[in-house]
Amino acid sequence: MFGFEYGGILGLLLLIANIWAIVKIFQSGATTGSKVLWIVLILLLPVIGLILWYLMGPK
Repeated sequence: MFGFEYGGILGLLLLIANIWAIVKIFQSGATTGSKVLWIVLILLLPVIGLILWYLMGPK
């Protein structure tokens, strides 16, 4: 009964976090190739890509 609501909220939060990360990647001073790599990683693997970007991405 409550599974769908929580899944929807978590999905929305993940989408917002991914969009925020992509905006931050665009604003970073990293090289274009590095930016493209991080964005592709986040788009293909949303949860894992976001975690990896947060831990190892360009600061």
